[in-house]
Amino acid sequence: MARSNIGGFFAFCAKAVCACLLGAVLVVGGTNAYVVTSATPSITSAEQARLRGTCDAVVVLGASVFTDGTPSDILRDRLETAAGLYASGIAPTIIVSGDGSTVYNNEPETMKNYLVNLGVPESAIVRDDAGLSTYESMYRARYVYGVQSVAVVTQNYHLPRAIASARLLGCDVVGVPADRGSYENQMSYEIREIPARTKDLVQAALHMDPSRL
Repeated sequence: MARSNIGGFFAFCAKAVCACLLGAVLVVGGTNAYVVTSATPSITSAEQARLRGTCDAVVVLGASVFTDGTPSDILRDRLETAAGLYASGIAPTIIVSGDGSTVYNNEPETMKNYLVNLGVPESAIVRDDAGLSTYESMYRARYVYGVQSVAVVTQNYHLPRAIASARLLGCDVVGVPADRGSYENQMSYEIREIPARTKDLVQAALHMDPSRL
């Protein structure tokens, strides 16, 4: 009898675990489908973005920088795309948002310097040193810097998450892809987006303040 009870308990636990795993897969799959399908119509080329009219700011999402103070390939492409948008007159301001918590590998500082070298006036660049994640960057653009309309610049794989977050936070948003070639570790970036889309969607839907997380 005791063995029967133990066997039944383990069978129940196995079913419960399977149910939880199935639920997690459905939640992650459903939120990813929503983020991608809802955001895709707002992804546009730089030329088409200009035709849509002006916005309050261009937001460039941070990425890794090298120890010599130069941007990685993925970040360089974002910055060059943003500089082109600024030159076209799409927005009066570029917000460079990333991790500015350290002296070395300071993303916003590197981003600002690179943009200045591309001819963007320093006065037109806003450094957001607390954009430690995509959601934090979009939240701070909306509620710290008061942006209501925005052109977000990052790579195609990353845009749906940023667009969905910005829209749920109340921004009129377009996304401009910065893909100018292939990147190392592209597959890992794609995989990382799967849980990140779910996380950011929940945070944006609840308007969570990142400083309190």
